[in-house]
Amino acid sequence: MTRAPAEPYRTSFDATVAAIDGRNVSLSETYFYAESGGQPADRGTLGGISVVDVQKRDGDVVHTLETDPEFEEGEEIRGQVDEEFRTYCMRSHTASHVLYGAGRLILDDLGYGGFDIGEEKIRVDFQTSTDIDDDVLVELERLTNRAVWDSLPVSWEAVPKEEALAREDIAFNTKTEEGVLSGSETVRVVDIEGWDVAACGGTHVENTREIGPVTIVDRSNPGEGMTRVEFAVGPPAIRTRADEKRSALAAARIAGTGVEDLPDEIDRLTGEIDALETELADAKSRLVGATIDELAEETVARNGHEWLVGTIDGVGPNELSDRVRELAGETADVVALTGKEGSTFLVVGTDGDVEAGDVVDEVTAEFGGGGGGSPTFAQGGGLSADPDDVVAYLRD
Repeated sequence: MTRAPAEPYRTSFDATVAAIDGRNVSLSETYFYAESGGQPADRGTLGGISVVDVQKRDGDVVHTLETDPEFEEGEEIRGQVDEEFRTYCMRSHTASHVLYGAGRLILDDLGYGGFDIGEEKIRVDFQTSTDIDDDVLVELERLTNRAVWDSLPVSWEAVPKEEALAREDIAFNTKTEEGVLSGSETVRVVDIEGWDVAACGGTHVENTREIGPVTIVDRSNPGEGMTRVEFAVGPPAIRTRADEKRSALAAARIAGTGVEDLPDEIDRLTGEIDALETELADAKSRLVGATIDELAEETVARNGHEWLVGTIDGVGPNELSDRVRELAGETADVVALTGKEGSTFLVVGTDGDVEAGDVVDEVTAEFGGGGGGSPTFAQGGGLSADPDDVVAYLRD
């Protein structure tokens, strides 16, 4: 059995070797935490040999060593849990409960969808009908850190299973909290005084102040009706917050404003950019129109059809496509406009008597590149020729 959840601060112990199977070792009792419910296995040593994994197998706790053991069954050995990693997991696991408690205050139809402790960040999956937008995310972080600051006592006890299931205040995560409900007539309940109560088999700190700063770093949607919130504690949280502060100060300096006024300044600048982009689009449209008017005066006859062929500067193929479709069949039977956006491109529209795709195929056969389209509209790109060379070819 593992006594780690009941005595999480104990990291050194002596125990008798109960069984050895290769590098797998079982003890009379252990304070190593076996991987379970989203919390990774403890690290450390047994008899001076590194422990690389701890798992529960058939009701037993099995420690996997890095090398074959130098001790034998029946021998008493010293177990040493990596205190730094244990502390990180205790703080992280308790922080997830605090975050869930914050969710109880502001999220609707709340359910517990999952949990996992990683090297740099921890995740909690909320099942909720609430849209967890930026404002909600910030409020979750604020409430979590306030609970840390308020130094709330954390306790745990075994509660009869039926009593636990009947209590509406206890959060259950039967998917990831392995063993909480099975194989026992009691449920281990972790209580953060006045904040959150949950069925949990992990290791926790005795007071929320031990968690330290919590920084939410990301959110995503792993499934319908679920939002994954990822956060950091300890040094990763401090580092993330410092990076965000540095970026905010740099952005404010570039914008010539204070951090608190940065959103308003960004809105103003975005409005100016949108207005300039509209002006630019209008200018390009006028340029295209004027150029086409000039080209329309110099259409050429080819195989019994009228062709409008020319070069358009300063615009790309996507900006020409709608205009070419409009002109084909009205201004000329075939409209073929070329230009340069990285490489030379060609946009072709026709009234249907001439296949637009055939025109593109003919040009790409001559100048390389590729393309395609429908009988009345096609595009080609990557041509190894200047636009003027393509125009001269089509006019010939």
